Amino acid sequence: MAWIYLIIAGLFECGWAIGLKYTEGFSRLTPSILTVAAMAISFWLLSIAMKTIPVGTAYAVWTGIGAVGVAIIGMFLFGESRDVLRIISLVLIVCGIIGLKLVAK
Repeated sequence: MAWIYLIIAGLFECGWAIGLKYTEGFSRLTPSILTVAAMAISFWLLSIAMKTIPVGTAYAVWTGIGAVGVAIIGMFLFGESRDVLRIISLVLIVCGIIGLKLVAK
């Protein structure tokens, strides 16, 4: 169950990272509230996952999910680069996340 919490925490990390763009420096109320809520949920779920998953593994997976997720969302929402090298780099991060899951104790 801890891995499910960790994955959901990573998805909420994507939400708050993208949400930061819409807050415009926390000057817009609704996006700011949603972003802070996503941050709180993400950290809370991460802390629950860390009860059983080693801290280094949990943090690396959480940030990896966030980094890959935000990069992919940025490609679609903001027209960010879809360069082949960038996509290969994201695939390597996903491979690292999978590797951490496979060796986690």
